[in-house]
Amino acid sequence: MLHVRCSTRVGQVAQVVIMTSPYFTQSSRSVVTRSGVQNAASSLRSKLTNRRSNVEPVSSVAMKVEEEEARIGDCHPKTETIPLSSHSRRKRQIKVEYDPDDGVSKVKTEHGEPPDWKNHLRCIREMRSGRDAPVDNMGAEKCYDSEAPARVRRFQVLISLMLSSQTKDQVTAAAMQKLRAHGCTVDNIIATDDEALGRLIYPVGFWRTKVKYLKLTSAMLQKEFSGDIPDSVEGLVRLPGVGPKMAHLAMDIAWDKVSGIGVDTHVHRISNRLGWLKKPTKNPEETRKALEEWLPRELWSEINWLLVGFGQQVCLPVRPLCSVCLNQHSCPSAHKVFPPKKPKARSPPSPNPTSSLSIKTEPEHERTKTEPLPTPVSSTARRRRLKHKVNH
Repeated sequence: MLHVRCSTRVGQVAQVVIMTSPYFTQSSRSVVTRSGVQNAASSLRSKLTNRRSNVEPVSSVAMKVEEEEARIGDCHPKTETIPLSSHSRRKRQIKVEYDPDDGVSKVKTEHGEPPDWKNHLRCIREMRSGRDAPVDNMGAEKCYDSEAPARVRRFQVLISLMLSSQTKDQVTAAAMQKLRAHGCTVDNIIATDDEALGRLIYPVGFWRTKVKYLKLTSAMLQKEFSGDIPDSVEGLVRLPGVGPKMAHLAMDIAWDKVSGIGVDTHVHRISNRLGWLKKPTKNPEETRKALEEWLPRELWSEINWLLVGFGQQVCLPVRPLCSVCLNQHSCPSAHKVFPPKKPKARSPPSPNPTSSLSIKTEPEHERTKTEPLPTPVSSTARRRRLKHKVNH
């Protein structure tokens, strides 16, 4: 039953109520007595009943809302609620959580791998498919005598690696050919004097220093390793003139064991240019450690000769051939301008070139009449004159 609350007393005769509900709105305002309010309430109930019967069944929550609005609208004017503006409404922070198995691709690859290194490697393999670089025909794998005993072959691999430092493959191959003709064994190198050994390996880079290293290394191999080379990186780096790059390459070529990546100047340069490192490195040893952190181990043996040949033919140290490189659109260093060497400073030109021309075209006989030309005096004559004045 719908109750109607009024703010007037029971004895009051009538009260004027302005009804704004659409159920009580008429063409003109009228005075409503107490009995009129009850009649209006009963008519409201009947209208609500008829309305519910004609519409579709709604939820209990909606029915309670309509009853509450009808109860309040009997005595109080119905007012519209003005929605708050977007500025006055307090924004709620929404926490977004993602399902770990939503299939979203990760931008950063695992183990710190560069994002596009596989595409770079595929293109380099395609460019190196001809195997016609100097390292393919004159590298350490081609410089030893394949018919020699295994111990001699391993020694020749080590010698070729020692000679290749700061030297082109063509020069190294020529020196190894002369050494093999002379007899490239531990005993023959020890027996050869320094002058003759220097003539055999000349003109490799730092040939005088390498002569000393060859003699010391050969003596150490004969004394400690029975004429063979060590089969570990730790043993190889103990030899004079052998660094980490040579040790890893010797392990791969001579012993067929992959102990690490052989990083020379080509691998060091190209790895930095392609952005394969987290941060730029300063020397090949830093590059080796950075590459071994993410490069799969099955690629350690291939990456050296692959990048060395690529650096000899395309990715040159100065002015690389980016226009023919298949990685020119993905390499971060592609088409960078390498500035030429600065020209030597020259003396500034004469401010008035006409004056110098006038001096040159001046007749010789007129100049000799006015002022004779000074005769050059050597330093010896000047000292003699000074000594003569002091004596007298």
